Amino acid sequence: MRYLLLTLCINLFSHLMAQLNYQGAELGVEPYIGFSNLGGSVGGEIKYAARISDALIVGPSLRIQRNWSNNLGVQSNMTTWGGGIFAHYRYQELIFGGIEFQYLKSPYSFVNPLETVKPWSPNLMVGGGFYLKLTDKVRLNAALFYDLINATNSPFRSSYSFKIKNEFGQVVRILPIIYRLTFFIPIDSQ
Repeated sequence: MRYLLLTLCINLFSHLMAQLNYQGAELGVEPYIGFSNLGGSVGGEIKYAARISDALIVGPSLRIQRNWSNNLGVQSNMTTWGGGIFAHYRYQELIFGGIEFQYLKSPYSFVNPLETVKPWSPNLMVGGGFYLKLTDKVRLNAALFYDLINATNSPFRSSYSFKIKNEFGQVVRILPIIYRLTFFIPIDSQ
């Protein structure tokens, strides 16, 4: 039974790979800057995107971000860094959907600054948005992503801006949704 399942998986994978082939690469650059009266962040992400079909790009990513805070009188700063993988599917060069996983060194809790947390934060983002061709050499992804894991030490927590309020106007929940602007530049084509 094991061999039958293994043979079936290999056969399915080979059929899938026969439909996908390397068609070039793109370099993605995602700058980030955010400030408030309690702190801020500056940083960005670089993505290497391999085009394996007209609509599908996949690849690794690398993020580095400097954060500082003055929350409840506790001053702190740290550098968040890490890597991940992503896949985006573009539809008619107008919209796209994507999934991104990153594992970031982020030893600071954004929920409670005095809480001790694990030093690494997993982040699994699912979302999509507009894919705009600005010039022949520059493309822009303008997107909203939802963090499925929403770890307490996620460096993206300071960027959550979608709030649910009760009838008294008090914030009762903050949704783990972020916006991303990523510029993609073709670096080679087949």
